[in-house]
Amino acid sequence: MFIMTRTILVEKGNSDKVVARFSGEGPMDNMDGLVDISVMVNTKSKEQEEVVVVIRWESQEAWKNWEKSDAHIQSHKENRGKQPPAYVLSTEVKLYEGEVVKRGKAYR
Repeated sequence: MFIMTRTILVEKGNSDKVVARFSGEGPMDNMDGLVDISVMVNTKSKEQEEVVVVIRWESQEAWKNWEKSDAHIQSHKENRGKQPPAYVLSTEVKLYEGEVVKRGKAYR
């Protein structure tokens, strides 16, 4: 399994805008090898909110196929030169190789 996380810090009261962006139907949803997309929100801080998007792929090759896809490249072309919304404070992307996945009782 191959996992990409995107951690987005936003001004307080704006996490719903980021969640909406990742909640709608998109071209990634139809890519071979996509396992799932999870979106989590942490609103505990008084100054900012944190949105973490976890995208799981069957393999690094499946993720690379998305990265090279026309849909992904086109989305970057459309956004080239655009500034992120003012409420986005920072974005951090990390990539992981999944070593162990243990299913809980709810999935057995």
